[in-house]
Amino acid sequence: MAAARELGLLGAERDRPFARFFRPEMAPLPEHVREALAVGAVAAELLPSFDHAGELLAPGDWPVETGYAIPGDGSARVFALTDMPGVTPDMWDWWFAWHGHDSARYKLWHPRAHVSAAWADGGGETGAYVGRVSHVVEHIGARRLKGAIAFAAPSEAGLDESRLRDRKVATAICARVGITNSPLQTGWLIHHVRATSTGSQMRSRFWLGGGNARVKGVGAAGAPLGRMLGAVVRLNAGLAADLLVHCAQEMNHLARFLPELHAEFAAKR
Repeated sequence: MAAARELGLLGAERDRPFARFFRPEMAPLPEHVREALAVGAVAAELLPSFDHAGELLAPGDWPVETGYAIPGDGSARVFALTDMPGVTPDMWDWWFAWHGHDSARYKLWHPRAHVSAAWADGGGETGAYVGRVSHVVEHIGARRLKGAIAFAAPSEAGLDESRLRDRKVATAICARVGITNSPLQTGWLIHHVRATSTGSQMRSRFWLGGGNARVKGVGAAGAPLGRMLGAVVRLNAGLAADLLVHCAQEMNHLARFLPELHAEFAAKR
């Protein structure tokens, strides 16, 4: 028996006031992403560990802005750079608060991979996302995954929030990544968005598995226990490459119409 359809706008989702922004056609991957995929995994020291996350706010770039590494401890590091003409950092803050309670909104972001999204607290749109957990279902490559994205204040990831006060200049979306209905948190994600002369630039960072993992609710024992579990559920180069593709696709896709979406719906919040 064929599986039930779950991708694309379904039923009443087609009647949402923002449905015209669902655009199934997606642009090709940018050249720098294709090059990173062709190169494959690189030396881990070229992609700094999560301990260096606070350095994202320093001027300049890191040695590798787009690529992935497999350090050998069961973890993966995946970085992606997205140039976004006409987009401002505060638009991304709005997006993360706006889309989380409606699967139809979530599907706008990646029409070929996103299935559903809902806030774990059962609430709707509040204008905020920090401190909330988003339960998502999505495809990363061929894998259908259920994730729990626990959004955190940038300071929890080691970032100096005094440098993020003006959201039109820069913002950082930070979250612990986990598995729905599981105490295991597999790592961190950060999307650092900084303004440029033509719009903005997103520097996405994923530190997953291995020493990045922890178990919620068990205090100091959570980190070593998480590392043990993270080493058992080992991440490989194939999954890292799939995540790089997924991130590049969704960020480039949404950036193409985010200014128009924001202009129409942000004022209604």
